[in-house]
Amino acid sequence: MRQSLPKPNRRAGRLRLSVLDQSPVPEGSTGTQALRNSIELAMCAERLGYHRFWLAEHHGMATLACTSPDLLIGQIAAATSRIRVGAGGVMLPHYSPFKIAENYSTLAGLFPGRIDLSIGRAKGTDATTALALQRNRYERNEDNFIDALTELLGYLRNSLPAAHPFAHLVETLPGYPEQAEVWLLGSSPQSAIWAGDLGLRYMFGDFINANCASVMDLYRERFTPSPDLSTPYAGVCAWVVCADTEDDARSLASSGKMLTLLLREGKIIKVPPVETAVRYLESKNYGPDGDLPDRNMLQGTPQRIRPQIEDLARSYGVEEVVLVNIMHDHQARIRSYELIAEEFGLAG
Repeated sequence: MRQSLPKPNRRAGRLRLSVLDQSPVPEGSTGTQALRNSIELAMCAERLGYHRFWLAEHHGMATLACTSPDLLIGQIAAATSRIRVGAGGVMLPHYSPFKIAENYSTLAGLFPGRIDLSIGRAKGTDATTALALQRNRYERNEDNFIDALTELLGYLRNSLPAAHPFAHLVETLPGYPEQAEVWLLGSSPQSAIWAGDLGLRYMFGDFINANCASVMDLYRERFTPSPDLSTPYAGVCAWVVCADTEDDARSLASSGKMLTLLLREGKIIKVPPVETAVRYLESKNYGPDGDLPDRNMLQGTPQRIRPQIEDLARSYGVEEVVLVNIMHDHQARIRSYELIAEEFGLAG
């Protein structure tokens, strides 16, 4: 029976902070360096006290090198010792559910208690690249997301019906009894319904679709206990740029804003330097503090950022906030996470 559950009391426990990395490729650099930057950032995140480190999945974009999160998860988990590592997320429409189960069972077996598997419905790319990813280019993939997700959970939970043609394959998963922690990603009411109905952890992308706290209420209302989770657990992913001064934060945030505006025009470039981005935004009449339409982009000093993060968590009623950003300067990205960790006292 579904139960209507209250929002968590934020005073009852400490807010968890985590990191989502998209492996941005700065202008003048390479994808190879971006991947190395991701490993370095993960090691810093562990040292700073962040709870988990997720890798995004995008394809066919010069801006981002995060095409194969599964491969990078193994490298990062091996380079760290405590922080949870996972995909944020695996774009299920591209893959066989059984192959995903094999990959994340392998990772869970190698790194027990540290692997997360977050599932997304989006394709993470344009239609042409999505077609290139398909094995069969003559038939377009049907939108059978919920069926594929149910099959994937059947492997991971060992809950496929005995008559299912693939039921015996559960016994071949290499990492058993270790399992990845499963999440559903989303930015719409439908994803909240699925996460609740299936008893999954749920991560909402506020940096994609801002100011949608009511979606989290829907998730809690629909939540049905599952073998994975007895009570709802949710988080929100936010775009956050932090720096030592307000001026620095505004400048550093400009690169991500320029990328977002160009992406809406179908233009994909590497991450531009601050000077280029500031000039571009001025040409589009965006002021230094101006948010982009439909985007909630937090920027500022640690003292300004902390209440914004706490307010966001309170509005969604969540236990965890995942921080994501794109900047041209890799060291500035690291500094942003350092300042936030210090302000929240994460390492302590």
